[in-house]
Parts: sequence; C-alpha cells; structure tokens
Amino acid sequence: MSNGRKIYLINPGFQIKFSLFVCSLLFLVSIIYPFTIYELMNSIISHLESMLPNIAADYKTRRTQLFIFLILLQLGFTGLTFFICVFFSHKIAGPLYKLQKHLSMIREGQPRGKLFFRSGDYFHEIADDINVTFDYIEENYKKDLMYISEVTSYINNLSLVVPDDKRVVLNEIIVKLNEIQDRFHSKES
Repeated sequence: MSNGRKIYLINPGFQIKFSLFVCSLLFLVSIIYPFTIYELMNSIISHLESMLPNIAADYKTRRTQLFIFLILLQLGFTGLTFFICVFFSHKIAGPLYKLQKHLSMIREGQPRGKLFFRSGDYFHEIADDINVTFDYIEENYKKDLMYISEVTSYINNLSLVVPDDKRVVLNEIIVKLNEIQDRFHSKES
C-alpha cells in the first residue's frame, strides 16, 4: 500500500479555517509595503512635478503599474501560502483523523491493531503513547480475567458446603462473574 497522500483536506473545517487565518494575517501584515511604496512614489512625483513635469507624468504611470503588480504579487503569495498551509495542516489533521478512526474501531469491538502515522506526519509520539496505553489496559484485562476465573472457581467450591439459602446468593454472584468474563472474551475476539 502506498504511503502517498491523495486527499489533502482530511478535516476541511479545521484546515481551511487555519489556512484562511494564516493567510489573512499574512496579507494584512504584508499589504503595508505596497502602500508604503505607493506613498514614497507620490512624494517623488510631487517633488518632480515642479522641476520635471514629463518625468513626473511617466512616474505616475509607472506608479500605478507598480502598485497593481505589487498587489497581484501579494495575492499570488497569499494564495501560495494558503496551499502550503493546507499541506502542513494535513500533517496535523491526518494523524488526528487516524487516531479518531482507531478509537472508533476499538469502541465498535473490532480487533485493535497498532496505531501508526505516516512518516511525514506530526505527533508520532502520540501514536506510540496510545499503543503503550492500550497494551497496558489489555494486560490488566488479562490479569483481571484470570482473577475472576479463580474467584468463580472458589465460589463454586464454596457453594458446595454452604446452606441452600446462601447458595442462591453465591449462584447469582457466579452468574454475574460469568457475564463479566463473557464481556472480556468478546473484547478479545
């Protein structure tokens, strides 16, 4: 199976919102320089109008062209930043999506495999921590299951020597312990 990315919008709500936030901030901060250049050229043009009107007229035309070019350049840069943000947010959204699917499979009773993320994704330590945690929980399940089995055996033996009125209560306890064991066994399957 290929590890290549086919779909970059795994969590579109988060990824687009994040990308738009970064691009808006970048656009607002960096739009200052085209207006600064525009104002600088206005100062130069007003200074030249009294001494060299022909050059001043040429500068007015160039000022407008330069301003349009800088705005278009800024929009292009913002668009490129948007796609870069989508790509990098994919490396965050992908692992969270995979973790969510992994936990959902466990809740549905499907066999639990190891959680892993793609090599370029972030948060590999979370996958490792989840795997260690579930291994720990499963180990405790096995210990508890063994103990419940022992207790059931002890209660079965005890029910042979107690009076009949107490045996009913012990049988109810045995039924409940067997139900717990069945739930443990169904989780293992």
